[in-house]
Amino acid sequence: MKQNLLLTLAISGLCLSASAQKVKYTEYDLNNGLHVILHEDKTAPVVAVSVMYHVGSKDENPDRTGFAHFFEHLLFEGSDNMKRGDFMKIVSSNGGQNNANTTQDRTFYYEVFPSNQLELGLWLESERMLHPKIDEAGVKTQNEVVKEEKRMRIDNKPYGKFAENIFTHLFEGHPYSWQPIGSMAHLDAAKLGEFIAFFKKYYVPNNAVLTIAGDIDPEKTKALIAKYFDEVPKGAEVVKQTFELKPITKQIIDTAYDANIQLPAIMSAYRVPGMKSRDNKVLEMVSSILSGGGSSRLRMKMVDEKKTALEVGAFNYTLEDYGAYITFAIPNNNTPLNDLLKDMDAEILNLQTNLISESDYKKLQNQFENAYVSANTRMIGVAENLANGYTFHNKNTNDINEELETVKSITREEIRDVARKYLNKDQRVVLYYLPKK
Repeated sequence: MKQNLLLTLAISGLCLSASAQKVKYTEYDLNNGLHVILHEDKTAPVVAVSVMYHVGSKDENPDRTGFAHFFEHLLFEGSDNMKRGDFMKIVSSNGGQNNANTTQDRTFYYEVFPSNQLELGLWLESERMLHPKIDEAGVKTQNEVVKEEKRMRIDNKPYGKFAENIFTHLFEGHPYSWQPIGSMAHLDAAKLGEFIAFFKKYYVPNNAVLTIAGDIDPEKTKALIAKYFDEVPKGAEVVKQTFELKPITKQIIDTAYDANIQLPAIMSAYRVPGMKSRDNKVLEMVSSILSGGGSSRLRMKMVDEKKTALEVGAFNYTLEDYGAYITFAIPNNNTPLNDLLKDMDAEILNLQTNLISESDYKKLQNQFENAYVSANTRMIGVAENLANGYTFHNKNTNDINEELETVKSITREEIRDVARKYLNKDQRVVLYYLPKK
């Protein structure tokens, strides 16, 4: 997964996964355990075909980090029935688009095609699952690709290592302590047999969700799914390891240096509940109050009024087991970092002490409803949100239709109380992110 500070700020307010209008779907299981979700929408002649595997960097051996992200690349190498490098050529030559991404908790592959190419999309994903090309040549090629990605997206990107430095402390004792891109030394040391074993363990139909959304005929689609996926053998049951972290009871302070920046930054991060928790949704609302748009509290105070910050933000980094609530600021006019931290802390204290006004509360509700509507305007968004509900919310695919109502039920008192519960100085990591001489 590729991340940097400013990109995370830009997308943090949009990571919502439901719609104000009910999303209709059908779902069922194949005999091999593959869960299938279908959503019919005839508004445009397009179809999204996606597979979400419940495997991310959290599932890796601590001595072999980066495997899940590596497979994001490796499974584009081709298959027994496809020449190496032809996957993307086949997609583009048939009017489609494709991509994949990996997080700490899952890997998501997808294609978006004109609806008359649905069968092609299903064949491509079945080939990825049934006949992938995993050999020395592909491993060597993708190893170099991942190294170049790490150089571009992390090592040489301004503020590119902020999450790495924060998560090391915030999630000590949990696989979240390393980033999905992992260690290049671990990938160099891995043998082909280790990659094959990782694939056989996690990239199996009973650890995946196939979601198809768009201009489809459900009955014809079911027949095509049976044609291409029934033969995929069921894998061994995937047993997820659980981790219980001790609470943080004392502020942790660290300093990181980055040769790619000229301006320092100050960051504070709090360990918060994972995505299944109602409190996690409350924290999304806290983020919107503090930094969601030009009229948000941190921006108004520190960028517009006091002019002490060039950039400031707060966002909820949502994960399955836990989350990270992060605030940050980049100084203007050589403002001391500690002054920026005090101003951010003051706004959090205000939330912990006082209820937001009724008008601000109404505005917040409207913002979330608009965001939820926007989240499902594209078929690939619908497909991913349906898969997320099944994968991360106890197989509750209907989470896509329930989440907005949950958010609407959050009260002003809850916003205050959740800020009190999690956003305290003795429960956080403070990172001074400085230019390297």
